[in-house]
Amino acid sequence: MLQRRELFPNVIEMNHQARRQLGCCVYLVFDENEWGLIDIGYEDTLSDIIEMIRQMDFPLSQCKYLVATHADVDHIQGLKRAKEMMPQAKVVGHSNAAKLLSEGERIMTYAEITAQGISIDLPKVDCDETIKEGDTLKIGGLNLEVWHTPGHAPAQLSFRLNNLLLSGDNIYRDGCVGNIDAHHGSDIPAFIRSLKRIQESDVEWLLPSHGPSFRKDNAMIQATIDRLDGYQHMADFGTCAVDWPLLDEWDEELAQG
Repeated sequence: MLQRRELFPNVIEMNHQARRQLGCCVYLVFDENEWGLIDIGYEDTLSDIIEMIRQMDFPLSQCKYLVATHADVDHIQGLKRAKEMMPQAKVVGHSNAAKLLSEGERIMTYAEITAQGISIDLPKVDCDETIKEGDTLKIGGLNLEVWHTPGHAPAQLSFRLNNLLLSGDNIYRDGCVGNIDAHHGSDIPAFIRSLKRIQESDVEWLLPSHGPSFRKDNAMIQATIDRLDGYQHMADFGTCAVDWPLLDEWDEELAQG
C-alpha cells in the first residue's frame, strides 16, 4: 500500500503525492467510503494517477464524482477514459463546460490553437449532472460548496471545503492568473469580481489548478486585482478590454486641431 500524503486533512493532490509534475493539479477529496476527483488532467497521465489511487487503497468503485472545474483540455482530456474506468462516478461541471465537453469544442477548450501549431485530441464526454453557484457536493461527511468564479473561463468553478478553497485557475502563488483570451471566453470585469470574492472570504488556504497551494494573502490578491483593472483599459487585451482611453484623448486632440 502506498502511503497517503495528505496535503490537508481529507485532501490529496496527485502531483504532490507523486513528488513530480503530472500536469494540472488533480485533487482527490475523500471521507468515509467515498472519494472524488477535482479535475483529471491529460489522458497520458491518467494511468499513473489511477495506479496511485489504487495503491493508496481507494477502490475505483467508490469514486463518487469526476469534477471538471472548467473545460480546458489540460484539465479534462482524460475525463472520458476515467468515466469508462469508473462508470458509477458522476461527471459534473458547470452547464457551460458541459456543452463544450459534449460537443468536443476545440477553440474555447484550447484543444486547437492553429497559430501555434497546437492540435490535441479531445474525446467527447457527457456530464451526468450540471452544478452551479450555491450547490453542494457531498463526499462522505464532507460538503464541497460550489462557487461560480468566472473570468478566466465562463464555466470556471471553485469549491470551498471548510477553510480551504479549491480555487481553479483564478490565482496562483506568484499572483499570476489563468489565461485571459477572448477566444477562450475570458471576461476581465468578471475575473476581478471573482478575485474580490476570494479576497473578502474567510478561507485561509487556496488550492489552485496549477502550482503549489498557498496561504491566502489579501495584499497579493489586491495587487493582482489592481493589475487586472489596468488590463481593462489597455489595447494589449483587445476585445477583453472594456475601453481604450487613448482613443478618447485622440478625439479631443482631433477636435482641437
